[in-house]
Amino acid sequence: MPIRASTVLRLILLKKRLPPSHILQMIFLHLVKTENGMILASNTLIEICDVFQQSTINKSTTYGKFCTKPDTMIFNLVLDACVRFGSSIKGQCIIELMAQVAVTADVQTIRCISLIHEMNGTRDELMKFKEHIDRFPLGNLMCHYRQFYESLLSLHFKFDDIDSASELILDMYVSGHAPYDRKEPVKPCLIPLGGSHHLKKGLTLRVVPYLLQKDTILDNMGPNHRFVTCNKEGGVLLTKKALAKLMLQYKKCGRITDFSKLLCRINKALPPSSTRNILDDVVDACVCLGWLETAHDILDDLDLEGNRLAKSSYMSLLSAYHHLKMFREAELVLKLLHKADDRGICDLQKQTCSGKSDVNNLIARDMREQEKEAITSPVVYKFNSSIYFFMKAQMLGDAKTAYRKMKNMKIQPNVATYVNLIHGYSSVGMYREITYLWGDIRRSIENGVALKNCGLYEMLLLSFLRGGYFERVMEVIDLMKESNMYLDKWMFKYEFLKYHRGLYHRMKVFDAKNEVQKKRIEYVKEFKKWAGLDC
Repeated sequence: MPIRASTVLRLILLKKRLPPSHILQMIFLHLVKTENGMILASNTLIEICDVFQQSTINKSTTYGKFCTKPDTMIFNLVLDACVRFGSSIKGQCIIELMAQVAVTADVQTIRCISLIHEMNGTRDELMKFKEHIDRFPLGNLMCHYRQFYESLLSLHFKFDDIDSASELILDMYVSGHAPYDRKEPVKPCLIPLGGSHHLKKGLTLRVVPYLLQKDTILDNMGPNHRFVTCNKEGGVLLTKKALAKLMLQYKKCGRITDFSKLLCRINKALPPSSTRNILDDVVDACVCLGWLETAHDILDDLDLEGNRLAKSSYMSLLSAYHHLKMFREAELVLKLLHKADDRGICDLQKQTCSGKSDVNNLIARDMREQEKEAITSPVVYKFNSSIYFFMKAQMLGDAKTAYRKMKNMKIQPNVATYVNLIHGYSSVGMYREITYLWGDIRRSIENGVALKNCGLYEMLLLSFLRGGYFERVMEVIDLMKESNMYLDKWMFKYEFLKYHRGLYHRMKVFDAKNEVQKKRIEYVKEFKKWAGLDC
């Protein structure tokens, strides 16, 4: 059904017409229910916007009479589908397309964009949104921005940037308590996309931070609650998994005092209705993991800041010291216990053990994942971020140098690395460079590296098609077939007619002047036969 529906819509588009907006929304709503439908919906949206852009350039043509611009709802449906089916490469294309046709982004769009940037590892791009979001008190909308904070915090962890993560957490708690005056006019923001922060030098996305669609069927809260969750009052809170991640990274850096200060500031920022004491969670986790010195250091720091814990937290450390016959250290803990306010201890005693085993279990799990190298190295994210910036700024030499440095340092490039390079080379028509990257990708796949990605292959296929490398085109098609990946023939046919209409239309193989031209004619004929074009 998605194939037939998209075909009908594309045929209507060929007639320079489009259904009314509400019908178009319903068509896209049904298209994005499946993964293949998501691919078709994305490609069809790209074609619609291509026609719309033609109509704005050539207003005298019939395009201007019939082709209308897709609205925010349609873009949100497609972006949400890209997130659900893990097609972050396609999602990035749709974000840039949204800026090209000047469609306004709303709260739901920001949620999808956050997830796409998280999957792509493009932290700097998401940070641009924070610069604008921080200017406004979110108030009751804070919970709708939970996914934004979730994704940005996740990226800080991936980049091993503990200072930025801590700063974001504090901002998150402060922003959640600031009231929002709805009488103020809603002013749109212009957010630059790509490597440049200058609005005049590239794409800019128009965003209204308070615009929330009333009739949306999409989940505004977001699917993931790993690091940030919502409370009953509509504010956002740190999860125990995030607390465990923070604790582990601070310990690795040997910055326990800084961690203690952060905990105190978070604890003070918690709403009065909160029944959770994160200070107890952390100390109990340290004791359970055998990090007694760390637990003791945190207790000392908390004491200096004037914070008191539940009696059970002191007693758990005291018991551990006695068990190891560390009596001198036990006496110091006992002194801290005596200094604690008895009333405060009694009040907190009922709240201590609810998360006692959770935090240390999460820390242990995180440590096991790092030992197994189940996560991408922060170095890869940093290299990818540099390559992304260089390519967007058309600093191709610097991007190539960064890529070579990765290989010289024996750091394996991932899908995002190649996507950034291919996108950059393709944007300036350097398709020959992409053929060299294709060789690297194939060798990596043969060595067992996980680079089989539909979005990556589709980007390669389009680049080779535009550049006229039809032998490479057929190689990618064969590889996608072997991997059972969906191929949107209509899109590739559309691209062929756009760039190579009439190529070798009358010329036969025996008319070739040399062996190279003969092979090229054969591959062009093979592609046209596969795409359903008349030979």
